[in-house]
Amino acid sequence: MALTLYVDTARWRAHHKHVQEQFPGLVPVCKGNGYGFGHERLAEEATRLGSDVLAVGTTYEAARIKDWFGGDLLVLTPFRRGEEPVPLPDRVIRSVSSVDGVYGLVGARVVIEVMSSMKRHGVSEQDLPQLHSAIENVRLEGFAIHLPLDRTDGSDAVEEVIGWMDRLRAARLPLHTMFVSHLKAEELVRLQQQFPQTHFRARIGTRLWLGDHEATEYRGAVLDVTRVSKGERFGYRQQKAASDGFLVVVAGGTSHGVGLEAPKALHGVMPRAKGVARAGLATVNRNLSPFVWAGKQRWFAEPPHMQVSILFIPADATEPKVGDELVAHLRHTTTQFDRLVDR
Repeated sequence: MALTLYVDTARWRAHHKHVQEQFPGLVPVCKGNGYGFGHERLAEEATRLGSDVLAVGTTYEAARIKDWFGGDLLVLTPFRRGEEPVPLPDRVIRSVSSVDGVYGLVGARVVIEVMSSMKRHGVSEQDLPQLHSAIENVRLEGFAIHLPLDRTDGSDAVEEVIGWMDRLRAARLPLHTMFVSHLKAEELVRLQQQFPQTHFRARIGTRLWLGDHEATEYRGAVLDVTRVSKGERFGYRQQKAASDGFLVVVAGGTSHGVGLEAPKALHGVMPRAKGVARAGLATVNRNLSPFVWAGKQRWFAEPPHMQVSILFIPADATEPKVGDELVAHLRHTTTQFDRLVDR
């Protein structure tokens, strides 16, 4: 009895191929929890795609995944002097976002990140003259730019990249490879046409692994079902049942990521109104679970436990049976399954 991630493998891999065709030179990204699939599985899928480079989040992830992927590993977190040294093979490429960082990686393979409108990290235009001498002692694999997902000011992602290409060219820095993130396929084509001597390589994670929502599905197995009457006490806090119904114990708790949610950026009146409504219900211990039964998303009976959740199913709904599986709408990047089943 488990929280299971079911994968329509043929459909999932067909989507990978489609994305790869749209983005020639694609660099798959495998970071965090492996987008819900795990590092080992995504390393296997990247190998299946014939990828020569796999991007990971940290040096620790590179150390874990190096035995599962035989190509180059690009660490996305920028190098900082004084960081804990992690033994890594020569095929690991480090991202760098400062001139000092380049000087600190003598002999290493590096990708230099430029500061985009994300304002997260990267070298500035003022840093460019200093890079000439700095890159003499490293093996420069290219430059990189990480772009925002939304452009509420109406700006153009391609124009932002072009601006940086012009600055790098004016500084007489090598432009053989540019790693980019969060560009559309047609935007990448525009860039490649304008700069035919530069190899643009899109680093893609979410769109590649999670772009086809119908290819994957989480399900939690029903472990126990107990009938309760209105007013009857239950659970850790011994609260009263609001009406007649069933307490359904289902696989999937906080250790799996159930009940955990990253903050969301809300745009527009309706999403904000729904957010306020959810917050109001939470103050009276009414929290909607990710589990679906009989076509409806069901309420938690109480906050999820470590490995299971207890749901309240009203008496007018079909009674779940032990062994049934409930679809769960879970975020891949915050979920840890018990088992993965290809089908």
